[in-house]
Amino acid sequence: MTVQQCQEPGTATVGVPLGRAARELELKPREFELAVQLGHVRTVVSGPGGRRRVPRDEIERHTAGSGFPDTLRTRVWVVGTAEGAELMGISPARFGRLARAGCFAPVRFYVNRYRAVVWHYLAADLVEFADAHPDLLTGRTPPALRTALAEREDRRARTWRARRIDQLLALTEDPWERAAVIASVLGPEQLADAVPDPYERAYVSTMRPELAHGRPNAVAGREVIDRVTLAEDPDEIERHRRRLTIALAEARAIREAPRPEGPRADETPTAPTRATTEPMVTTAGPLANGADVTPAGRQAKPSGLRALWRRLRWGSMEPAGD
Repeated sequence: MTVQQCQEPGTATVGVPLGRAARELELKPREFELAVQLGHVRTVVSGPGGRRRVPRDEIERHTAGSGFPDTLRTRVWVVGTAEGAELMGISPARFGRLARAGCFAPVRFYVNRYRAVVWHYLAADLVEFADAHPDLLTGRTPPALRTALAEREDRRARTWRARRIDQLLALTEDPWERAAVIASVLGPEQLADAVPDPYERAYVSTMRPELAHGRPNAVAGREVIDRVTLAEDPDEIERHRRRLTIALAEARAIREAPRPEGPRADETPTAPTRATTEPMVTTAGPLANGADVTPAGRQAKPSGLRALWRRLRWGSMEPAGD
C-alpha cells in the first residue's frame, strides 16, 4: 500500500486546491480524503506551511480514464458489515467472525450515538479476500480459524492501526516525524518508557499525528476512540516499542532533538511543519449517522453490488500512476 505524496526539491508546485479537486473528480469530501490516503490521488506540497494541492495532470489522468467517475468511486467504496456480507455472498455473522479474526483490515470507523464502534471496509479488499480464500466463505469454519477466533481478541482495531501507521509513514521521510507516527499508538506510560529522554519525548509528542479525525461530543466518545487508536495487547505494544527504538536511533543520527542548552535556550522544543499532516477537505467528524458510505453522484452504488463485484474481479481498477 503506497500513499503517493511528493514535492520536487527546490520547487513550489502550483496545483488545484483540495476542495476543487474533489469536485472535479466527482468525489464526496470523505471519499476524496480516502482516495488520497490510499494513494489513488496524488498530492504535492505547494507553498509555505506544507499545504497540499492536487496537480492538474493528476486530475486529468483520472478524468480521461476509462469509466470515470465510477472507476475511481469504486476504488474508494466503503461498506459496513451488512453490505460487505452481501458483497461477499456470506452471512453477516460469518463476515463478523472473519473481520474479528483479522482476515481483512477496516479502512475507517466512527463512534455512533450509543458509543459503539462501527467499522467500514474497502469493497475492493473484501473482493480480493473472497477471491483468494473461497474456502472460508462456505461450509464449516476451518479448525485453525476456529481456534484463532477462540483464542484471540477482536483484531479489527489492531489491523486498522497497522493500516493507518503505514499510510502516515508513507507521507514523510523525516526520521523524527516517522518516529512520531509510530509513537502515536502508544499511551502516555508506554511512550514514557520507550522514550525516557524528556526532550526527545516532547519533540516526538509535538509531531504525533491524529490517527482518527473527529470531534466526539463527550468524554466517553473520546475514550472509545482512544481504545481504537492506542495499542493494548502486550505483544503489539512491544512490537511498536521496538520499531520506535529503531526509528529514534535513525532520527538521532540525522539530528538531535531540541534542548534548552541549544542555540535558542529559551524555546520549548517544537516540531517542524509536519509532512504527515494529511490533506483534508472537510472538518466534519466521524460519520454520525453512517452517511457518505456509498459512492457519490447520481447513484447510491456503482450499478449495484453484483456489478461492482464483476468490475473489481475483471480488473477495471487501473493502477495509480507514478
